[in-house]
Amino acid sequence: MKYLITGGAGFIGSHLAEMLLARGEEVYIIDDLSTGTLKNVEHLQDREAFHLVVDSILHETVMNELLSKCDAVYHLAAAVGVKLIMNRPVETLETNVKGTETVLRLANRYKRKIMIASTSEVYGKLMNGENARPLSEDADSLMGTSTKRRWAYACSKALDEFMALAYYEEKKLPIIIVRLFNTVGPRQTGQYGMVIPNFVQKALIGKPITVYGDGSQSRSFTHVTDVVDALDKLMGNPKAVGQIFNVGNSEEVTIRDLALLVREMTNSSSEIEYIPYERAYGPGFEDMQRRCPNINKIRTLIGYHPRIDLRGIIKSVIDYYKT
Repeated sequence: MKYLITGGAGFIGSHLAEMLLARGEEVYIIDDLSTGTLKNVEHLQDREAFHLVVDSILHETVMNELLSKCDAVYHLAAAVGVKLIMNRPVETLETNVKGTETVLRLANRYKRKIMIASTSEVYGKLMNGENARPLSEDADSLMGTSTKRRWAYACSKALDEFMALAYYEEKKLPIIIVRLFNTVGPRQTGQYGMVIPNFVQKALIGKPITVYGDGSQSRSFTHVTDVVDALDKLMGNPKAVGQIFNVGNSEEVTIRDLALLVREMTNSSSEIEYIPYERAYGPGFEDMQRRCPNINKIRTLIGYHPRIDLRGIIKSVIDYYKT
């Protein structure tokens, strides 16, 4: 099989490329290196079956050539990270909306199976209530006002999902949508606000570990190897076509407890510093109190069960940054 991975020099894309190549597949990746880096894939570049294109997914001529060669597409390219979303809103919207529209249109030209990487952000503020349940794929979304910049990202990814489903229903394009919940592991950078790499890097050098708000907000984290394994199994399962799947871990932790655990596991003397959201992201920033997936649907279809727990996830990031 020949696979195209958009955003393939990114954190998740590079692990996916590595897994596919190890199995003997041929892999093409395209990345504009805006958030990805060549360092993520330098160990793959001597493989005969690996092909790297440094360009934008908005470049139709290049994308058309790649789609014509490949059998299936993992569309991972997107603007990611809270800091990037808050600081570069135009780029966020153009990359996520125009980019996905381009990839879907060209995939439809050749009727290539395509997986769209979406996000847990599309649920919005749905899990903020005290009695909220883990988020299911058929749950409603609850977005904030359009004057709050962070919701632009959530809405752009929701529009990606609408477009993908429209191509499936109207044009019979085989699509699969995955909503990713806080994927973590080696090669992930803290540069754009990813919490575990940030905490680990600060702890290892003894700098204060910065927690935004009071730290009572909770999240669930999944190791990247569990995620790429799930993506691969979904791509190979005909029953996944036309469906949306949460890909995550149902184990929740508060950000305060996460900071304490990172400090413990790094044997660090770092202080834990609490900073108001307004100071970090400007006035009016909104965050979700909880974000945890219901993973029954993906478990039923492919037997998905995350193998690496939170301590294992943190250890893998510590080992990476120590190296």
